[in-house]
Amino acid sequence: MTADRPIRIMQVITDLDIGGAETMLYRMATGLDPARVQTAVLSLTSHGHYGPQLQAKGIPVAALGLRRQVPDPLAVARGLAGIRRFTPDVIQTWLYHADFFGLLANRGRRIPLVWNLRCSDMELSHYGLATRFLRRALARLSTVPDVVVANSEAGMLAHGALGYRPRRWEVIPNGFDFAQFRPDPEWREAGRRELGAAEGELVVALPARLDPMKDHDTFLAAAARIDPREPIRFVLVGRGTQPGNDAMDALVARHGLEGRVIRLGPRGDLARLYPAIDVVTLSSAFGEGFPNVLGEAMAAGCLAVSTDVGDARAILGEFGTVVPRRDPAALAEAWRAALRLGPDGRRRAALQARASAAARFSLRAIVQRYEALYRSLGESACGGRRCAA
Repeated sequence: MTADRPIRIMQVITDLDIGGAETMLYRMATGLDPARVQTAVLSLTSHGHYGPQLQAKGIPVAALGLRRQVPDPLAVARGLAGIRRFTPDVIQTWLYHADFFGLLANRGRRIPLVWNLRCSDMELSHYGLATRFLRRALARLSTVPDVVVANSEAGMLAHGALGYRPRRWEVIPNGFDFAQFRPDPEWREAGRRELGAAEGELVVALPARLDPMKDHDTFLAAAARIDPREPIRFVLVGRGTQPGNDAMDALVARHGLEGRVIRLGPRGDLARLYPAIDVVTLSSAFGEGFPNVLGEAMAAGCLAVSTDVGDARAILGEFGTVVPRRDPAALAEAWRAALRLGPDGRRRAALQARASAAARFSLRAIVQRYEALYRSLGESACGGRRCAA
């Protein structure tokens, strides 16, 4: 590699569907200066939601087509060969399966390897034995990567308690584009028309895929505590929340909320939908590190209510409400408190939250931290200079 060539980063991730890690990879990869950093992305499964969008931005994307729990040595070999052809200066992996793949890709080589942890205190009883075994194995192998990045202090501490002992820890929070996520009167009007929300009605939304971590049960139990005569409208957004999903249908029916919850399913236009929402809620019971939804809500000018998971308390500070996990009564009371603020009070509080988030979580600043990390690793691997081709 010549001194004037951009540093080459291979990003490896489990999949490219809509999710916190996938979203942050997309934002970071498309935010890097291509004159300084050349990025390629390898998905272990499919191109998903973000693959075509990355390609449209000129970023090469390959997908191995691996199926979960189904080994495919030939696909793995193709992926390893693709990484070799790209000749990266740094390999960055996202999520547990990709972390393990990164070890295979770097076996016997001297390419700096970075793991990226996105969760904290996972309750693995909700997931398969393979995931539990993999995390134990990764804890034992955590001295191999050059750096382990966590997107939250909670994630770093949780993995340290699991036995992770990396050579170097870095905490780099998620970043947000405050031009994309913003209060917008026209978006608010259009979104509230779609939701059928009256002017004085409080719209409370849970943007989250259907997953045990997200604890839709607590959100719906809290909604059931709200008198139907109170002007509060509930919205679910995310994969698995749409009508016709049997598990979601059963949850809504169990809480007697048929007809009281709008179920939008997966959406790719959250930035335009957020301004129509008054209170964005995170009801998760475990596992969160830095939840994207909280930063997005603050940027978009929404109030945020979160359970006490991951770094939620530090993210929101005095500009949001944090309630105990699995406590529907506390969650319902937080919504009533937001209703009592009135439109003007909510607007003032939301703008203060936006200013606080902008000072700490701008996408540009976070991308610059990743680039500085990549450059330091690439140069240290070559004795303080850029490696020769």
